[in-house]
Amino acid sequence: MNKKFYITTAIPYVNAAPHIGFALEMIQTDTLARYHRLLKEDVYFLTGSDENSLKNVQAAEEKKIPVAKLVKQNSDKFYQLKSVLNLSFNDFIRTTEERHTQGVQTFWKTCQKEDIYKKKYKGLYCIGCETFYTEKDLIDGRCPEHKTKPEIIEEENYFFRLSKYQSWLEKLITKDQLRIIPKIRKNEILAFIQRGLEDFSISRSVKRAHGWGIPVPDDNQQIIYVWFDALTNYITALDWQNNGSLFQKYWPADVHMIGKGISRFHTIYWPAMLKSVGVSLPKEVFIHGYITINGEKISKSLGNIIDPFEMVKKYGIDPIRYYLLKEIPAYNDGDFSELRFKEVYNADLANGLGNLVARVAKLCETANFKPKNLSNSNYTGLDKFLNEYRFDEALKFIWEKISEADHYLDDNKPWLLNGNELSKILQNLVQKVQEITNLLTPFLPETAEKILKQFQGPKIKAENPLFPRIK
Repeated sequence: MNKKFYITTAIPYVNAAPHIGFALEMIQTDTLARYHRLLKEDVYFLTGSDENSLKNVQAAEEKKIPVAKLVKQNSDKFYQLKSVLNLSFNDFIRTTEERHTQGVQTFWKTCQKEDIYKKKYKGLYCIGCETFYTEKDLIDGRCPEHKTKPEIIEEENYFFRLSKYQSWLEKLITKDQLRIIPKIRKNEILAFIQRGLEDFSISRSVKRAHGWGIPVPDDNQQIIYVWFDALTNYITALDWQNNGSLFQKYWPADVHMIGKGISRFHTIYWPAMLKSVGVSLPKEVFIHGYITINGEKISKSLGNIIDPFEMVKKYGIDPIRYYLLKEIPAYNDGDFSELRFKEVYNADLANGLGNLVARVAKLCETANFKPKNLSNSNYTGLDKFLNEYRFDEALKFIWEKISEADHYLDDNKPWLLNGNELSKILQNLVQKVQEITNLLTPFLPETAEKILKQFQGPKIKAENPLFPRIK
């Protein structure tokens, strides 16, 4: 039986259409899913949309349309990234679906009884994060993520007894029983736990939630807190609530792919919630950085949103995939600028990969060369990078092979040779191109397919350039 590999993206709020930041997470996750499929593993790749947030309610009110209509419109746009970015996900869960609603309510009822209790409280709430902050969490009285002043909220809600799980969580993360990558994020999470964990509110009054969301079981005056609801998507999509075959086959998750702004929810709240319900924990959480635009954080108020649909229309799928995987450091924030995009495209894709493929194909066509025993698929060398989520380093490794092939071509000058000598050099070049193409398959699937087609069969012909230069 093939080894299973279950991988998930975070599910984004759908108060607006997707921007380039979420495209990064989707492409990173897709690359890993494709890589594990190439290793003949049984891969299940889940994504979806978080639709029960107050942010969605506010966005719908601004537009003067029903919330259900807004979340459907935007959720559809997130789904369309499948074709726009050439993604290979197996399922897309919307948190307004019946299967999810049923699953969340079952989850609530399955938590240990003493872990959920009701109390009155007053706190500082950031709607952007959909979370409460203490004074010590704020920077100059503002949310560290959104730089906005939180609202003071006072009401009676249900709470989850997170404090009970403090020493268990600390041990779990210290010993890498839940592996957090990169290490800098693991250390941040541990420092946060060591400062002392407080119980967190897991419901909102129907009034404050504007009647939108999943009702608390047996209490029609309360709506389940959006994060308590959203995190469970990773198991409700597998039909955990009915102990379904997908859950039995794929859980636990091999990796949750998330952005750094939601790391606490995934590495503190989620493991504690699963422990309360008696479900085994995910194995790893990979936390990527953010994309900045010309050095600024992406934000609607700054008007610097980059639309992945527009970028793909302009430059093609694989150039966007390549830039995001190579130029955004795997473990840190990275910048997107169209000027830098064009430089990278021309240098690496047009002059690098595209030029090598064109030169070798032209030489083969001119010499009427017939390649023999084409190389088997080989992905050696990628594992050490992809097991650590270093997409940028993996691509550097492949581009070094492109550079080596270029040097081999220039040093051997096949255009001056003929007979057996020429055949031997061309055979080596064809095998180098094939090896590079195999390695590229999970990163640039469309391009890899084109090159393999061109370099298969009895004759290799020159084709149009893979990446025409951008002026």
